[in-house]
Amino acid sequence: MPVFEAPPPSSALALLPGATFADAFAIDVADPALDAETAARRSLGGAPPRWIAALLVMRDVLVCPFGLKTREMAGATKADRIDFFPCLSRSPERVILGLDDTHLDFRIAIDASPSGAGMQRITLTTVVRPHNLLGRIYLAIVMPFHKLIAPAMLARTRPQT
Repeated sequence: MPVFEAPPPSSALALLPGATFADAFAIDVADPALDAETAARRSLGGAPPRWIAALLVMRDVLVCPFGLKTREMAGATKADRIDFFPCLSRSPERVILGLDDTHLDFRIAIDASPSGAGMQRITLTTVVRPHNLLGRIYLAIVMPFHKLIAPAMLARTRPQT
């Protein structure tokens, strides 16, 4: 099944009060027992595709002079992260990742719910709250890349064959 853009869950903005941006992508996976943390680790963990890794390196190089956090500065121990994203909460149905920075705060929610016929729907929701002009500029610059990267990463939740 392909990844599709989905309406953000009604609870999305509650993840980050004052947020001005939310989007969601979903995929139905033929694994009825797939939980949210496993889905998060499949999609966001491990080595990303090379084109995404290159974009992330470029992002870190470009934002460092502005005092923004790079992947290495994410601030959580390895055990409290999925890839470089600090894990804020976890349950079988939902994992919430996120980071607060000087320019913006963001949350990523990975939800797992049955979608019928032995399928599990995995939804990746991103919520952002910019703090200042730099945050709004940053969000505008990264948004076209986010719209490519989020579905590509979510597609990795499919069982490996």
